[in-house]
Amino acid sequence: MTTRNLYHSKPAQWAVYGLFFVAIALIPAFVSDGFLLNQFAVYGIYGMLALSISLCWGFGGILNLGQGIAFGLAAYGMAMTMQMQSQDPDSNPIPPFMLNNSLEHLPWFWQPFWSTGGGILLALVVPTLFYVVFGTLMFRARVSGPFFAIMSLAMLSAFATLILDMQPYTNGANGISPPSPLSVFGTDIDPYSPTAYWIVCGLLIVTTVGAKLLTQSKFGLVVQALRGDPERVRFLGYNVALYETCIYAISGFIAALAGCLWVMLIQYVSPAQLDTTFSIGMVIWAGIGGRLSLLGAILGAFLIQGGQSYLGDQFLATWLLVLGAFFIVVVRFLPKGLAGLLEKVLGALARQPGKHARPDLRDAISGAPAAGE
Repeated sequence: MTTRNLYHSKPAQWAVYGLFFVAIALIPAFVSDGFLLNQFAVYGIYGMLALSISLCWGFGGILNLGQGIAFGLAAYGMAMTMQMQSQDPDSNPIPPFMLNNSLEHLPWFWQPFWSTGGGILLALVVPTLFYVVFGTLMFRARVSGPFFAIMSLAMLSAFATLILDMQPYTNGANGISPPSPLSVFGTDIDPYSPTAYWIVCGLLIVTTVGAKLLTQSKFGLVVQALRGDPERVRFLGYNVALYETCIYAISGFIAALAGCLWVMLIQYVSPAQLDTTFSIGMVIWAGIGGRLSLLGAILGAFLIQGGQSYLGDQFLATWLLVLGAFFIVVVRFLPKGLAGLLEKVLGALARQPGKHARPDLRDAISGAPAAGE
């Protein structure tokens, strides 16, 4: 087997992913503090967001600065579902903040959230459907590159403004705070319990495996070809707009799933989840970790958000300058992110005598498919 084939060995890639999955699944066995376990679960949600950016930007070449749209809309949908779980249809059908805003009847678009299953379904379907419609309009008009990034950012700002202006229905800047944990089949899910952590961990694993399989499929290869030369792919007879819309919508669905999990853990949502800074931060996570690597993007989110949690309070506003400088250095000298740096290190080790087994790990982290895969 040649060195290149070793680098692109699929079994080795899956072995590394498997080790990562086992490592995060075993965390509750070593962490008994509920607050810390909840924090690790939140990191898992950040990992899902970075994964969605890597899929859309890294593999699809679509720079989306408005990923907070799917995350925020889904978070509001989940918060509405959890809020209605605490309301009584007969004696107390209207949330307190609506009464404070002089509403006498529950708005029609809140009615479907009486059903837990229906509410969660809407929280996932509505943002995904928006991505399908918005993506179709943009990509059929061949809007791409920085123009699409600006459009997605403008749309995100529009949604954030809409949420703020609909004070009686969304509680405006105060957000929605469901008073009780999510209840599924009569069982409350304690956000500080191992159960909540494993739900997040399990969905992170499922979405990562699904995204990995997608990138290795024929569909994934066409999407990656679009990133390099969409005109050539169009010349070969593929519907470029359809493929771009699909990968954009899939990334939106993953972000929407993360938004639902966010409210399950935090029990709160506000326009901050639709803030432009937060969405741009997702791109930074993927860029630093390695946008061409699904696993690298996830680890980038863990690294940046972990650093912010433990260093942000110490450096305060200076942390943003440190993060910005770090991002500039990575983009300038490590275009493939930290995953690319690890790839180079493992590649150097592979060229040493007697080091023939290590190249497999290099591509397992980078996630770059070999020609013909």
